[in-house]
Amino acid sequence: MNMIKLNSIALTVALFASASSLTEVHAQSGSNPTFSDGVVKLGVLTDMSGPYADYAGNGSFTAVKMAVEDFGGALGGKPVEVVVADHQNKSDVGVSIARSWYDVDKVDAIFDISNSAVALAVAGVTKEKNKVVILGGVSTPKLTTDSCTLNSIQYVYDANALSNVVGKAIVRDGGDTWFFLTVDFAFGHGLEKTTADVVKASGGKVLGSVRFPLNTADFSSFLLQAQASNAKIIALASAGSDTTNAIKGATEFGISNTGRQRVVTLLTFITDVHSMGLTQAQNLLLATAFYWDRDEETRKFAKRFKERMGKMPTMVQAGMYSAALHYLRSADKAGTDAGTEVVAQMKAEPINDFFSRGGRIRPDGLHEHEMQLMRVKTPSESKAPWDYYAPLTTVAAADAFSPMVPGACAAVK
Repeated sequence: MNMIKLNSIALTVALFASASSLTEVHAQSGSNPTFSDGVVKLGVLTDMSGPYADYAGNGSFTAVKMAVEDFGGALGGKPVEVVVADHQNKSDVGVSIARSWYDVDKVDAIFDISNSAVALAVAGVTKEKNKVVILGGVSTPKLTTDSCTLNSIQYVYDANALSNVVGKAIVRDGGDTWFFLTVDFAFGHGLEKTTADVVKASGGKVLGSVRFPLNTADFSSFLLQAQASNAKIIALASAGSDTTNAIKGATEFGISNTGRQRVVTLLTFITDVHSMGLTQAQNLLLATAFYWDRDEETRKFAKRFKERMGKMPTMVQAGMYSAALHYLRSADKAGTDAGTEVVAQMKAEPINDFFSRGGRIRPDGLHEHEMQLMRVKTPSESKAPWDYYAPLTTVAAADAFSPMVPGACAAVK
């Protein structure tokens, strides 16, 4: 299938490294490695032009390429290639690209997606073809329950983790009445539901909600409904430009982060804060799986990423680097690129890197790792470019992610 006809972006980067430039030396553990088609090919299927392009997009593509380079550019003596395409936030486009990649271009694994509806659709195709999909900015819990497969991994976060980290902290701090502004597709619906459940379980109340279309520019009518509810917390179950537009609108309506009503973002990226500026974003509470300035390891990766992209990495982009490297190491150890076998090896191996300290992938495909609760700094607190977050607490994986429910994932016996 011609990728141009899908109005997608398709780039292929063949990554080879000489022996002197390898950062790691890999010995194939299997005596007869079986990597199909004479090449190992990774596809980054993401939003390259829409509301999620800033926190995923070309940055996710760059992160996966960096991981391949750091691995050495080859697997089992076969070159590793990386391709990218834009799903345009449309499930049918995403499925068409995935099928073409798997059937024609011989892609072995798809990374990122960063759209829950597209992810659910692509997960089904991936299972059918026995390939691998490793999800970045995708929160829907359906991927580890109703739509769980042995070929998919939810790597960066899910709605439960975001809700547990942010929701519990806000209710504990007195924010006990909530009104939701929710983007109207699977991601927003799931994030609203899980957060509402956390609020109620913590003793709070949900006073109402309103849904808005993806890529909304004017939030006036939605914010008026939220104001009229008199809820202490106006919660944004959204991401990307929808979130930044809503916060800018709230500022115009006189809703501040310290007033009678507060705007809370359930999913915020450092690129969102950069876009809004600290004057608007100051004192927002947020959950994140990664912050570039956490320690020397995160700063080292972020510096390399910024040299290529001109900005600091988001948690999705850092997560995709970690995921790609873990995939390659696991495929190397398994001696194959067969989908379920590689995923099984990924689940068997603990993850220890700058993104995931002691992380593990559960049988249902959810990657559990530490999360952090952050506060956005005020302009006077920030001392350098991208110095945006003040850490409040590190939340252990067991507290951030809800426990696996027996029987929820039919694929797990």
